[in-house]
Amino acid sequence: MRTIGNLIWFLFGGIIMGLAWCFFGLLAFISIVGIPWGRSCFVMAGFSFLPFGKEAIARDELTQSEDIGTGGLGLLGNIIWFVVAGFWLAIGHVFSAIACFITIIGIPFSLQHLKLAGISIAPVGKTIVTKEVAAAARNLNAEDEVANLRSNT
Repeated sequence: MRTIGNLIWFLFGGIIMGLAWCFFGLLAFISIVGIPWGRSCFVMAGFSFLPFGKEAIARDELTQSEDIGTGGLGLLGNIIWFVVAGFWLAIGHVFSAIACFITIIGIPFSLQHLKLAGISIAPVGKTIVTKEVAAAARNLNAEDEVANLRSNT
């Protein structure tokens, strides 16, 4: 089912927003200082091309360790990103979601666009994994949190 959803998505609109992500990624790479944002753009472009069955997850949530993109510099990077490109990509995904939502059959595609709109606001510090891997990481983090709470009482 994921394959069919991704194929229909790609052919009927996913390619447009994926190319928009690539465009902003190329602009970021041209500026040299924007290379970290460019890397995030190309990761998110792949997600935008084929979003079904995948999910964006914070890298620190996945690896249980912070890195440069998940700390304070990542927050600063996301603020800069939002001002420069994130706002425009989010608007593109929201308008695409509205266009898909108008047709009843396009509602699942609309939901994917809304998911991508949320990610386009702050992509630094996130990575794309399958839904199963994201669920497993969240379960492991929840088990660790429960163990910590039990040891504190």
